[in-house]
Amino acid sequence: MRLTDQVKQILSWYPSENPGVLSNMSRMMMTGRIAGTGKMVILPVDQGFEHGPARSFAQNPAGYDPEYHYQLALDAGCNAYAAPLGALELAAGKYLGEVPLILKLNNSDTMAKMENPISALTGSVEDALRLGCSAIGFTIYPGSQDRKTMYEEIRELILEAKSVGLPTVLWAYPRGAGMSKQGETAADIVAYAAHVACQLGAHIVKVKPPGDFIEQPEAKKVFEKFNIPTATMADRIRHVVQSCFNGKRMVIFSGGEAKETAALLDEVRQIRDGGGFGSIMGRNAFQRPHDEAVKLLQDVMDIFAGKK
Repeated sequence: MRLTDQVKQILSWYPSENPGVLSNMSRMMMTGRIAGTGKMVILPVDQGFEHGPARSFAQNPAGYDPEYHYQLALDAGCNAYAAPLGALELAAGKYLGEVPLILKLNNSDTMAKMENPISALTGSVEDALRLGCSAIGFTIYPGSQDRKTMYEEIRELILEAKSVGLPTVLWAYPRGAGMSKQGETAADIVAYAAHVACQLGAHIVKVKPPGDFIEQPEAKKVFEKFNIPTATMADRIRHVVQSCFNGKRMVIFSGGEAKETAALLDEVRQIRDGGGFGSIMGRNAFQRPHDEAVKLLQDVMDIFAGKK
């Protein structure tokens, strides 16, 4: 399939990138059910590492097997499948090129309770190349006292990945001892974290859908002075997209904890209406039975494609 005008336009926003990076970005955008639309729906399965196997997979025991998630991404027509090293190694050699892969290079666990989290490096750019991946993934925690270390780590990894033609998907999840729980998804904080990810060189940014709350008093004054709307999810999504270089960096939104289907799809419509580039949906998909998960992911894709 030839590149569509939508994909060509998005690639034009990355004029400094080499053909390898652009080719891998186009590969993800030109794969799956909504290929060529300029939108993306990615299946991420790092939750076993991040939250524990029982919390992640007991609801749908087939998910204990990483091969199940490859097949789910393929059956649903996802643009890509993202996971840590071990899960990709299990079956990358079986699903050769059928689903673009994103290797999550850092991960953390919940066995240690930390006010200022930081993830450990658990994979490398070399691993991503060896496994035939189309991109690397990485998590930063803006607001953590250890953010400086994460920023410096990803700066080096992005440079290395670019040198071998791999783009970067950056998870930007604000948290830390000085931030309220509600503030982690505040409209000002999510937009700020997304902007930081863009400034670090991310090609695709992943954040949580922002809530109707302003964490920083200094930001609250600006939101009020310039009447920045936050009343609806679409309003808040629009601000986050604007904060990503005025929409010239792809920003996609996580599904978060499991929700009822109707509420989830309504949120997806709000993300679409606000100009979001897609969803990266894990637990809301793979914790459902296979056929139900495929239908949900395809419904999400159809919403982004303007069919629902």
